[in-house]
Amino acid sequence: MAPRSPRALVATLVFVGTVVAVISSLGAPLVPAVAAATGAALPDAQWSLTVTLLVGAVATPVVGRLGDGPHRRRVVLAVLAVVTLGGVLAALPLGLGWLVAGRALQGVGLGLTPLAIATAREALAGERSRATIAALSVTVVTGVGLGYPLAGLVAEAGGVGAAFWAGAAVSAAALAAAAAVLPAPAAAPRRRLDVVGAVLLGAGLGGLLLALGEAETWGPASPRLWALAAAALAALALWVAWELRTPEPLVDLRLARGRVALTAHSAALLVGLSNYLLLAAVPVIAQAPPAEGAGFGTSIVVAGLALLPFSAASVVGGRLARVVADRAGQARVLPLAALAQGAAFVLFALLRTDLWHLFAVMAVAGLGVGAAFAALPALVVAAVPPAETGSATSLNQVLRYVGFSVGSALTATVLAAATPAGGGSPAAGGYTVLAVAGVGVCLLTAVVTLLTGRPAPAGEAVAAR
Repeated sequence: MAPRSPRALVATLVFVGTVVAVISSLGAPLVPAVAAATGAALPDAQWSLTVTLLVGAVATPVVGRLGDGPHRRRVVLAVLAVVTLGGVLAALPLGLGWLVAGRALQGVGLGLTPLAIATAREALAGERSRATIAALSVTVVTGVGLGYPLAGLVAEAGGVGAAFWAGAAVSAAALAAAAAVLPAPAAAPRRRLDVVGAVLLGAGLGGLLLALGEAETWGPASPRLWALAAAALAALALWVAWELRTPEPLVDLRLARGRVALTAHSAALLVGLSNYLLLAAVPVIAQAPPAEGAGFGTSIVVAGLALLPFSAASVVGGRLARVVADRAGQARVLPLAALAQGAAFVLFALLRTDLWHLFAVMAVAGLGVGAAFAALPALVVAAVPPAETGSATSLNQVLRYVGFSVGSALTATVLAAATPAGGGSPAAGGYTVLAVAGVGVCLLTAVVTLLTGRPAPAGEAVAAR
């Protein structure tokens, strides 16, 4: 069904996408403050960010499947209500456990981006539809840069709880806007929810992240650690087998066949992972006491402002992606974006003596991540028929959020290992390890996307269809 006002629909979809990005990243600049307010160790407080991304990875295909049918509008409104409830729960002074539970509820909102993209493709036409879809993908990045300084400002003035109260208020506003503007979807058959697939995916991802997060505490030789990792991998293997065999899968993995789809999905995972190595580490090093390690001792506000260049540069990167695609071809965008992001990690490894270095690092990173995320939707949409847009986009979002959550958990583990016994903040070597790991992931991304992004032979292109 066409919307009454296309402009209002575009504004609402972008607003919802921005809210999702802000809420998902709300915990990053607050992790040190959460640790201080709850008396928890920094790796434990990191779960206030990781759990949101983990739940988002599982919720994305579930929400996408529920919203692929005739109930999309109802699903969007219900999810925004859950996100608002999660913000309230995180804001209440009930301890770290309840805060993490609230952040988990907020993670359900990460599944809204595919539905917003599907709505834009269905209800809007021509260039307006394409521009809105690209904008929705970039909001994942720009919303982070917007949310970080705002969260820091509110937390500086009123404490951690005030920041989560503000998040609840913003998500409530998005709920009201969506209720007023979102059109009813076009007639479509209702699809069965793959509960088994959701359980296996959640168990596999949750187990892997828990093993990664507890690696430093349990020790690399711990039988419990390896047993948990093995069980998680087995659950993910069963999930893949189940999704390929069930007639109505939670995520149709068959949509990942073909070079175009392979490029989009592998890039989503790798760019997401390297992205959160920086997004999780920079707020920590910015706020860490200089006397204890490699920190700068700034306030939450300044730590949030350090991410603002990331947001601004991501917008520029998204526009540059279009220019590169027009002049050099779509296949060149992702490799060049990965190299730009890798340059940010090189700067992070070599330049960490002045605070402005962090601003420069995040600006360069924003160029690369913004260009990559702007290019992904077009690749996904081009690889599948219109009826499968929601499912294919959900798979891409799942891999993106898996990368986010792995990057967050890996950052916590590396920095915990770099923190001296009895020390309060990580040593400089921990940030160097993250920088080297980031360079490696970015180079891998450039190679993979360069190889898979080459134009496919005619026979392969037909087979992929």
